[in-house]
Amino acid sequence: MLVIQKTKIKEILDTLAKEYKVIVPAKDGDTSKFIPYGDNTEMLLEENVQLPPKDVFFPQTEKMYKFKSKKNTMEIENLPIEGGKQLIFGIRSCDMKSLDCLDQVFLTKGTDEFYKEKRDKTALIALSCTKPKETCFCTSMGLDPQKAVGADVQAYDLGDKIGFEAITEQGKKIIASIEGQLSEESVVVPKFGEFKINVDVEGVPEKLKGMFESPMWDDISRKCLNCGACTYVCPTCHCFDISQEVRGEDGVKYRCWDSCMFGEYTQMAGGHNPRPTKKERVRNRFMHKLNYFVERYNMLLCTGCGRCINVCPVNMDITAIIKQVKEAE
Repeated sequence: MLVIQKTKIKEILDTLAKEYKVIVPAKDGDTSKFIPYGDNTEMLLEENVQLPPKDVFFPQTEKMYKFKSKKNTMEIENLPIEGGKQLIFGIRSCDMKSLDCLDQVFLTKGTDEFYKEKRDKTALIALSCTKPKETCFCTSMGLDPQKAVGADVQAYDLGDKIGFEAITEQGKKIIASIEGQLSEESVVVPKFGEFKINVDVEGVPEKLKGMFESPMWDDISRKCLNCGACTYVCPTCHCFDISQEVRGEDGVKYRCWDSCMFGEYTQMAGGHNPRPTKKERVRNRFMHKLNYFVERYNMLLCTGCGRCINVCPVNMDITAIIKQVKEAE
């Protein structure tokens, strides 16, 4: 396997930065997230970051088009989609799976050009995990934390070194561009650590079909604050709102992240709200993750990253809810 010392990883990122805008997992103030690589970037390679990379493809706020109103006419100007070739280094298996989920939403039943443009221009170097966090449960969702599906290059954490394996044709070109900085060695990928959270999801999507009116949702929703924190750190949540700013005759339409946990999200113009209480909103969130998305795209909308468990102020745990569904009569 082609390897490099971890202490020299910035050397290959400097090389890649000549062709790509390189994005890496790093500390960013009081949090950690995927940010553009620079000389002073404090990379975080020992564990997954607190915020997922979805904003690389689906920004929290994104301008869509400009418009100008003149008497009885309206002129619309499409805005160029910003950004060129980019490369994400250090994306984990759970976040790679989240891109598969977002691809289904934005690319398969109609195409979202804003998302597609960024996705098509992005190369992906996945990094294997060696030790799960206390809130990780990706293997329960059918993922291999040491082998990400869909990456162009799979990188392996080998302790003091990182190994590289090209997966796609684009991955082979990436490796060819840095091959002179790598050395060939015979290595053994370390065994993965033990998970503290394990949950059996088999049969849950099917069982949930008959549980829409279950009293279980009253119990689950009682302690929820509807704060929406879980949806903002989730790598697969993709609710958004479309709004506008108008200055005289000129305006711009933009979209920004929203959350199904907020009461206003389903508020209709006439005042009716089909999800008026916490119960309906909490039920929708978990039904969407574990049933609706499976019916529409044949995959779960949870990747087992554990971020929602980590940030919930009242300790709501999706794995505990899965177990509760399994045990329900």
